[in-house]
Amino acid sequence: MQFSDNIQSCLRLSDSVTQAFSRAGIDTIRDLLFHFPMRYEDRSHITPIAHLKDGQQALVHGKVLRANVRQGKRQMLEVLIVDAAGNPLVLRYFRFYPSQLTQFTLGRFGLFYGKVAWGRDGYEMPHPEITWLETGEQPVLPDTLQSIYPTVKGLSQIRWQQTIRHALSKLNLPKTDLLTEQGYCSFPQALQLLHQPQVDEWLPMPDEYHHPAKQRLILEELIAHQLSFLQARAEVRQLPAQALPKHSDLLSAFCEKLPFALTSAQVRVQEEIARDLSSTAAMMRLVQGDVGSGKTVVALMACLQAIAAGKQAVFMAPTELLAEQHAANMRKLTENLSITAVLLVGKLSAKEKRAALAAIADGTAQLIIGTHAVFQEQVCYHDLALVAIDEQHRFGVHQRLQLQEKAPKGYALHQLVLTATPIPRTLAMSAYGELETSIIDVLPAGRQPIRTSVMSNAKREAIIARIGEVCASGQQAYWVCPLIEESEVLECQNAQETAEEIRRQLPQVKVALIHGRLSADERRETMNAFAAGEIDLLVATTVIEVGVDVPNATIMIIENAERFGLSQLHQLRGRVGRGGLQSDCVLMYQAPLGETAMRRLNIMRATTDGFRIAEEDLAIRGAGELLGTRQTGTIGLKIADFERDAALLEKAERLAMQWYQESQPFADVLLERWMGQRSQYLTV
Repeated sequence: MQFSDNIQSCLRLSDSVTQAFSRAGIDTIRDLLFHFPMRYEDRSHITPIAHLKDGQQALVHGKVLRANVRQGKRQMLEVLIVDAAGNPLVLRYFRFYPSQLTQFTLGRFGLFYGKVAWGRDGYEMPHPEITWLETGEQPVLPDTLQSIYPTVKGLSQIRWQQTIRHALSKLNLPKTDLLTEQGYCSFPQALQLLHQPQVDEWLPMPDEYHHPAKQRLILEELIAHQLSFLQARAEVRQLPAQALPKHSDLLSAFCEKLPFALTSAQVRVQEEIARDLSSTAAMMRLVQGDVGSGKTVVALMACLQAIAAGKQAVFMAPTELLAEQHAANMRKLTENLSITAVLLVGKLSAKEKRAALAAIADGTAQLIIGTHAVFQEQVCYHDLALVAIDEQHRFGVHQRLQLQEKAPKGYALHQLVLTATPIPRTLAMSAYGELETSIIDVLPAGRQPIRTSVMSNAKREAIIARIGEVCASGQQAYWVCPLIEESEVLECQNAQETAEEIRRQLPQVKVALIHGRLSADERRETMNAFAAGEIDLLVATTVIEVGVDVPNATIMIIENAERFGLSQLHQLRGRVGRGGLQSDCVLMYQAPLGETAMRRLNIMRATTDGFRIAEEDLAIRGAGELLGTRQTGTIGLKIADFERDAALLEKAERLAMQWYQESQPFADVLLERWMGQRSQYLTV
């Protein structure tokens, strides 16, 4: 029996049981054995009734003295048992079937397990689990703890325990195990200890994650995770990429016409990218840069390097609004360079879409800017060489590798990924391990640091008056309304009320409202009007977190800032300070502030450094939450945790590289064991 085998055929389960397991996400032996217990219960010894304590989980041996239904507002079943010493215990059932009463025959012996509570008649045990016995002799008890699993309707704990025990007994594993040479227990031992731990093995370990069995599996999963990145990179690089010469008249002309000077960081990163693109080894590079650091210009230069070589380049954005903004900016920056740029988004009319697809197919379109629509099946490229992706956390590795299908036959695509979300090193190694990394850590000249202040909601009227002064000077402003997680409707109502309040106090200010319940077209029209200067103040929910670039917007008010995470606050703040004007961000809070919320706001006031903020965010929230959707949902770790197990990451990376190069058969075993088929381990 192998890890990839189906549980129904291997374990001879009925259709109904198989369907119940499937509802729990269990279809293969891998799913089953990596479904770990959420806790353990010690049923290895019997507790005399005289020694019971309130709140204790206990196993009691006794016989039934009587059973009766107590009448009242609600019927309940009461059963009195006694142990060998004659001490009584009441079993109480608040919900019961009439047939249950017949089980409790006078003198019947059983084992009763449950939580003890002190009641009006002494100790009682509500709704215990019962194992009936043939005689009054004490049975042989297990020497293992009983595993309790997360479950779904239709699967009892006994079913889980029996099925996993059966699977463990039939599992056929390769004999080679390089981790035992590192001093760890074997893989079968680790599984056995986790699913059926011996009492004396487990109980002395207060920190379960330091148990040798868990450490073995945690390290192995981290190694498999790193191996999947090495495998992903190798998949892409099995084919050569098209080499794109570093220097061209087109790039030189572009740099001469730029209305600003590139920063030293932009120059350094552009040179790293240009060097990659000039090679036949497919580029796989992540560019990290804080909000406003100039990542898009660097990406555009990479696209021009491809276009100068007679190839096509794709620039992919996470939203249609952002794709439209990038298209407008890139066309402006490349005017007079004879570049044909095409926008490909879902809202195009049928006629516009046909024209765009035709231009892409015949090569007329050199630069294609769009959303995920750029890799839909009907899009056929003439000669695509490079794909640049903005905001990596919105896309997965699997989606990016789908783009490989758009490459000319026999070639791989160069890939450039941009993110404005600074990523701490441990997370970068864990979640972006297949990419080389470049960092743009210098802001463009003339940008002034955003001043951040923290103010109580008690100063609301003064803050609104400040908005009036800013708008009267010809500048623009944002007002971000608080998150209301329970209800999008309430969130929108709150934004509407805020907009009306400001209109009453500042009748001369042109106020517009944008929130998640507007259609995409309505949001786009409002954002474009704001960008054009037709609106003074934009009252919004967090839909502006990734939005248009408005250099004239110089102040942002974030209401109830204590409800936002650090990363979100930093991204929102980055909507101002986009030009040369001094900009401000006011974090308005509702007192009293909790300790964590106060820490977040103080960090925001103290620094505008996105990398420092990301490290603080990691310390406060943890890896899983910080990574978000890419950012956890797609990583799918079974037992490891990037933050908790950070100390093992470098060891995992080193062993993964060593075994990938020197012990490929064992590396393949780990990949198959933890990741399954190719499509599974590429969706990290």
